[in-house]
Amino acid sequence: MSTPQQANPQQAARLQQIRRQWEQKRQITDRLSAVRTTVGVYSGKGGVGKTTVACNLATTLAAQGERVGLLDVDIDCPNVTRVMGVRDKPDYQDGQISPAECHGVKVVSMAFFQENEDEAIIWRGPMIHNAINQFLQATDWGELDYLIVDLPPGTSDSPLTVMQTLPMDGFVVVSTPQDLAIIDAKRCINMIRKLNLNVVGIVENYSGAIFGEGAGRQLAEDIDAPFLGSMSLSGSYRDTSRPTVLVDDAVSGEYAAVAEQLRSSLKALGREA
Repeated sequence: MSTPQQANPQQAARLQQIRRQWEQKRQITDRLSAVRTTVGVYSGKGGVGKTTVACNLATTLAAQGERVGLLDVDIDCPNVTRVMGVRDKPDYQDGQISPAECHGVKVVSMAFFQENEDEAIIWRGPMIHNAINQFLQATDWGELDYLIVDLPPGTSDSPLTVMQTLPMDGFVVVSTPQDLAIIDAKRCINMIRKLNLNVVGIVENYSGAIFGEGAGRQLAEDIDAPFLGSMSLSGSYRDTSRPTVLVDDAVSGEYAAVAEQLRSSLKALGREA
């Protein structure tokens, strides 16, 4: 009489890993059960103002009466706390993170867990993966209309971890008008779509006489996605004490228009808050 073949050590390890990943995803889904809409703010390259867009968009939505969280998963260079002007740190008790709050936005960032702001976080992929998962599993967001996620730039391990782990309703892709930025934006858009996720729309940042304008709108047409709006290159961004929408009425108007287009795009996708 034959007996069932036992799994070899490699197969057993693989099964254990699958169970662990499933459990992590279940815990993350439970944590986010009271979050109505999760939107990633993403770029193909650094330096295009992705974090600035994420922070000002979150602040705009909060000012409009929405319940908003802002998660900074750019583990290498976490800058959300600086742009938001957050002074208080989140509470961390019994393995649970209670977000800090600033300008009506709940905030969690790796920056809270650095001793020195200018220290380099020199981690390989698995450590970054574990840090992102810990944030997602441990943070108690409560009830939110929007969770805005500031992703790392590029198409490698860190953004892939977020896309495969966090239930996302879609992504706002940020680019500047220059050709190289547009090329990199197309790369990250291709990554989003290869993973069968939604591009909510395109934002053109640093628009104006210095870097040009219109390339973001053309990109949106080329990839058949909504164009959410342009952000002018303004001297008001030099005030880093708080999000610029709280400093400059013109900038506030730009972001109010983007927020309205964001809602329309999410509604068209059946993902509205």
